[in-house]
Parts: sequence; C-alpha cells; structure tokens
Amino acid sequence: MEEITIKDSLKITPIQVGGDGKTVQLIMTGYLDTYNSPEFQTHVNQLIDSGINRILFNCNGLNYISSTGIGAFTAFLKNLKQKKGDMVLFGLQNKVLDVFQLLGFTKFFKIADDLDSALGTLEGTGTGAPAVGPAAAEAQSGAAAVFPLVFECPHCAKKLRASKPGKYRCSGCRGIIKVDERGAVAPA
Repeated sequence: MEEITIKDSLKITPIQVGGDGKTVQLIMTGYLDTYNSPEFQTHVNQLIDSGINRILFNCNGLNYISSTGIGAFTAFLKNLKQKKGDMVLFGLQNKVLDVFQLLGFTKFFKIADDLDSALGTLEGTGTGAPAVGPAAAEAQSGAAAVFPLVFECPHCAKKLRASKPGKYRCSGCRGIIKVDERGAVAPA
C-alpha cells in the first residue's frame, strides 16, 4: 500500500496492522472537506473492496473536517458493517472532535485517544473512552487529567463527550450543558 495525496490538501498513509491482511491504519494529514471528500471516499472504498474490513483512522494530523467529511466516515462504517468489519477513529484534535460532537456523531463512531486504545476498541477489549462521570473526574487532578470526559446529559441521560471545559448541546435532547474545569456537569 502506498501513500496517497488528494488535491494537495489531504495525505493518507496506509500501514498494515497485524498479520491477517484485513486490518489497516490510515494516517491522515491535512483537512477533509467537500473539495477532497469524493476522492478520499473512492480510495478508502477501494481498500475495503480489496478485502480490508477493519480500519483504524489515525486523525492526529487531521486539522479540519466538514460535515461532508463526516459523511464519508458514515459511508465507510456502513460499508464495513456490511462486510462484517469495523472502524475506529483516534487521535482527534479538539477542534475536529468538537465538530463530531456538535453534529451528534460521537454516538455512531468508535472514538479512541490513541493507537493502543483504538486497537483495544477494535478487538473488543477496550471502550476507546476515558473514565466517565464527575466521580471519576474528582478522582483525577487537573483539567488535563479530566479531559476528554465522557458523561451523561443531565437532561436526558444520553452519553456525551467533552474535550474541554465549556458549554455543549446534547445531541439527543438538544439541551445545553455546562462542563467545568474539574469535570462537573450541570444544566446551563
């Protein structure tokens, strides 16, 4: 598998993972938007059609994503599920993760912090998510140890994820939630 550059805006470096020939890590660098998404979809779908059915999307170098880019990931997930496969996104920068959260897609995708937890999630031995809730947040010290934080919406109990302190809109009930620097969650 060779490195692919799409329209000078997105570079994808595939790396075979394990010995089964069905798992690949795709290291993404650049941005994913309406301009380059169709070609990105073509390349990834070719990988899936070649027999790859488990993909780890390394998003450490992905510095922007549009709703069209998220739509591409949705199509991959559907395609992989039809082939009894799966995918995990990991290493999302806060601004990219925020887009997934604001559009409500964190409930559809498996999202992990790093390669090890992504592999664990793919293998079914990990959740890809950090400790949950205010009790776990209080047990840790400092905002860096608290975030990213998985918590329940105080309005409807839907599981949500916060990458930093601030106000968030629940993707389930659309209620506004405030998360402070200690990880305390309250209706806003």
